[in-house]
Amino acid sequence: MEYKKVQPSKELEGFIHFYWELKGQENISQRERVFPDGCAGIIFNFGENCITDNGSMSMEFGKTYVVGSMNTFKESIIESDTHLLGVCLKPAAFANFYCFAPQNELTNDTVELEKSRSFNIDKISSGTFQYFDTFLADRMTNKNNPLQLAFDHIHETKGQISVHELSKSTFTTVRQLERNFRKFVGLSPKEYSNIIRFQHSLEVIRNSEPKRSLLDISFECGYYDHAHLSNEFKRYTGFAPSSF
Repeated sequence: MEYKKVQPSKELEGFIHFYWELKGQENISQRERVFPDGCAGIIFNFGENCITDNGSMSMEFGKTYVVGSMNTFKESIIESDTHLLGVCLKPAAFANFYCFAPQNELTNDTVELEKSRSFNIDKISSGTFQYFDTFLADRMTNKNNPLQLAFDHIHETKGQISVHELSKSTFTTVRQLERNFRKFVGLSPKEYSNIIRFQHSLEVIRNSEPKRSLLDISFECGYYDHAHLSNEFKRYTGFAPSSF
């Protein structure tokens, strides 16, 4: 499987993490499992039909899809003729480009976009990522992110912040915070914080010495104990933390 990332233009880097391209490997069928990161995305299928969403969805050639935020893992089947192009948006950034359903209606889902909102296959063929830059810059309706301060606090604490602490630090009520997170992110602030904590713990595990105990990592990352860490990993990845 061939996978690469490309950075967006300076104009869009506040709203897009990166563009990506994935191609299957000749004569090989693989399963690709993606873990929650709190972000929505846009996918264009430039190859044959691709089975995703753990077998419940087939993305068709030449069509564009929006992928909502996830609170569990998602698996796709990558065949030799698979060719996907994507946009990994920053949290809550989908609303900067599209007037669409609230994000909580898209959680864990992949939905086809109508043609008027989709990428143009002919223009993609002549310059994929430059076209993405132009297309998305033209679609941008505003440059505000009503949750940016909340995201900053969550990432600074690596997800170890309560909803009440978050509401105080962002000068808003818990109710308003939860409403905005569901509308713009598709997750509650607690769910989003838990995912950021999980992502941090995954990075710690991958970069730790083999002899370091998972109990030690659990405490460092804000889990009650090893069992708490294990339960979160099984929910978000389907695997035990020792698998990483």
